[in-house]
Amino acid sequence: MSDEEWAVVRNLLPVPGWLASRGGRPGHCHRQMIDAVRCLVDNGIKWRAMPSDLPPWSRAAGQ
Repeated sequence: MSDEEWAVVRNLLPVPGWLASRGGRPGHCHRQMIDAVRCLVDNGIKWRAMPSDLPPWSRAAGQ
């Protein structure tokens, strides 16, 4: 995701609870999660075949 695309999308996403001091455990950046989903859709790959530079497939898939 380019910086320009991220600037548009960023304000549409809720602030994670752990960043807003509302509890929860730290997770992955929203930008990385969106990149993971875009990679999956664009390449037609399976969750377990995600590149290693993206969040773990289990986190991106919500499992």
